[in-house]
Amino acid sequence: MKLQQLRYLVEVGRCGLNVSEAAELLCTSQPGVSKQIKLLEDELKVVVFERSGKRLSAVTEPGKRVLEIADRILRDVDNIKRVGEEFAGGDSGSLVIATTHTQARYALPSVVIRFIERHPKVRLSMHQGSPTQIAEWTIKGEADIAIATEALDQYPQLVMLPCYQWGHCVIAPDGHPILGQETVTLTELANWPLITYDPAFAGRSRINKAFERAQLTPNVVLAAIDADVIKTYVSLGLGLGIIASMAYDPVRDLGLQAVDVAHLFGSNTTRIGLRRGNYLRQYEYDFIALFASQLSKRAVDMAMTGTGEGNEYQL
Repeated sequence: MKLQQLRYLVEVGRCGLNVSEAAELLCTSQPGVSKQIKLLEDELKVVVFERSGKRLSAVTEPGKRVLEIADRILRDVDNIKRVGEEFAGGDSGSLVIATTHTQARYALPSVVIRFIERHPKVRLSMHQGSPTQIAEWTIKGEADIAIATEALDQYPQLVMLPCYQWGHCVIAPDGHPILGQETVTLTELANWPLITYDPAFAGRSRINKAFERAQLTPNVVLAAIDADVIKTYVSLGLGLGIIASMAYDPVRDLGLQAVDVAHLFGSNTTRIGLRRGNYLRQYEYDFIALFASQLSKRAVDMAMTGTGEGNEYQL
């Protein structure tokens, strides 16, 4: 039995039994992957994948157990490497953060500056993507820490750490009639063209649910993945914007004004996601604490060892 064979098994499972896709991700050939999986099955005397002709069609019951154990073995191998890197490298290493544009643009800059000052020898890189991409990168080990508002709690492979709550605001050009309203209502918003986030980003699900509960259909004329695009088109007069409150700066966003609408859409929770079972290096604990001061090493360790409800640790 070889670690490489276990990697092939796990990657094929992750790719929905698509051997060609798995081979491409593993930078090898499809016949090579198929051959090594068959050799491992012969050695184990267990069929891991059911076959329909030359295609893999399903995972057998014993195969599910094999995949689960193989994934755990590979995770532990990665942990051994991380331990070695931490203690051999001293205060150096690498840290990959996967996050959305909103977090990278508005929540993380001050954290990154302080982290680099504290750990100048750590190579910090940031991958931006959708919440689904962020979760998958972290599960695969391509990122160390996931930070997002949407979707992360849908992945049992991740341990969730709630960080902070935030609400939305409506932005409008100077002089817009809605700025004179004492209280903005959903009915009022439904009368105007709206520009807001793509459905996968920044609390958009709460916006949709609020209108659904009120039995209203919002006139969303443009959806974007980041607030800067939304603000640009609001400035052009295309409609009202609904963005995360943290994304509005009255000094920077000249010509625009904001109205708090947290009462309409409720609060959103930004979370950190960590791959379950990962060994965390000290500078990872430091980054987490810089982002959310309540997440001490003890709190993170409690979450990683299973204290909490479901896959999210309750602070």
